Amino acid sequence: MNMIAPWAMLVGRVLISYMFIMSGWDKVTGLEGTQGYMEMVGVPGILIYPTILVEILGGLAVLIGYQTRIAALLLAGFCVLSGFLFHFDLSDGMQVIMLNKNIAIAGGFLFLVAMGPGSLSIEGRKG
Repeated sequence: MNMIAPWAMLVGRVLISYMFIMSGWDKVTGLEGTQGYMEMVGVPGILIYPTILVEILGGLAVLIGYQTRIAALLLAGFCVLSGFLFHFDLSDGMQVIMLNKNIAIAGGFLFLVAMGPGSLSIEGRKG
């Protein structure tokens, strides 16, 4: 890899993980509202707890580059699943944009699955 690649991988991990860490934290601080929204679209509210864990722990794992491929695969699946559960309304342009965003982010996570976290990570430090 060239000299820029490790830094690009690090910045990419920071940027993609930020959204999930913050989203998970927002769910912690707005638990009842998020549960209500989930139930409104037919998803059992109890699933808020594993959702929070996936977002925060998966986001942190990607951020620091620990078990990155596993975390990225889980988050890719989460993006696709939540996109179709919460944003699959093809008659609403904004929901189509949100669905497409989720699909694109899943693609970014699949790059991490394929390439790993790079050398500026916990996994990279191990050799």
